[in-house]
Amino acid sequence: MANLRSIKERINSIKNTQKITKAMKMVAAAKVKKAENIVKSSRPFTLELAKMFYWVYQETLRNSFYKIKTKENIDNYPALLNKREVKKAGIVVVSSNKGLAGAYCANVVRYSLNLIKELKAQNKEVVVYIVGQKAIPALKSAKDTLGFEIASVYVDILDGINSSSAYVLASKLAHDYVEEKIDSIELVTTRYKNMMSYNVEKWQLLPAISDKGEIKEFHNEELSKELNVGHKEHKIEPLSEYIPNLNSVLSQIVPMFITNVIYQALLEAQASELASRMTAMSSATNNAQDMISTLTIEYNKARQAKITQELTEVISGAGALN
Repeated sequence: MANLRSIKERINSIKNTQKITKAMKMVAAAKVKKAENIVKSSRPFTLELAKMFYWVYQETLRNSFYKIKTKENIDNYPALLNKREVKKAGIVVVSSNKGLAGAYCANVVRYSLNLIKELKAQNKEVVVYIVGQKAIPALKSAKDTLGFEIASVYVDILDGINSSSAYVLASKLAHDYVEEKIDSIELVTTRYKNMMSYNVEKWQLLPAISDKGEIKEFHNEELSKELNVGHKEHKIEPLSEYIPNLNSVLSQIVPMFITNVIYQALLEAQASELASRMTAMSSATNNAQDMISTLTIEYNKARQAKITQELTEVISGAGALN
């Protein structure tokens, strides 16, 4: 009887867990649809802003800019557009604040650590900015082994993703870039594909233009097809006239571009995390059902064996009396 009771308790426990995973799956499914709509609606603006920035950047190659004094470093566009030898590389790792999302955070952390190893192999110092609670333990444990610095940790940004929260991170990165605390900035994030998949990617933030003249973070074939934009359209000839002037345009578009790249990265990561959680909870629910079925069969067999044993004992006792 003790064995039957133990099996029954396990079945009830798994059923209770299944109720939780099923509820979490439904919540994640509702949230991911909303996040998917936000991501897809923001991509066209992000791509157009990237192309506009590319045109303006091409114009900067023909002009010389003097150092300017600004209240915030993110407004200091001459310094932000200045390329220099990369001795200290900055990496922004975008993870999540919540778990139960399958291998989502593990994939982001693994990609980030491999990138750090590559940079260290090139004799570059590495400074890491962590976005999200879940990446903190793994990166802190690897910090001394790989020899990199953790500059800042941002947790609250993911609780309510908006342009203001993205601007907070953009301001910090711009400050460290202008002050030459870092010589480049890359974002490790995930690009949402669909409800079932995402890609972990590296987006170059500063300097924004690659050596091949590409805007790396948006030079993506899949995204280009979705928006009906070919790669060649990234290389449209720069504009020849700026109103009121080039400096005024740059002072507006450079901070906007940096902030928007971060904002898009956060949105993509949020949608990817929710999709991963929905998939993980769906698998957990299905696995729970399989375990319940297996334990139910085991319970029925044990119960049948118990009944058979009791009948045998009764028959044997009756036979002994006769």
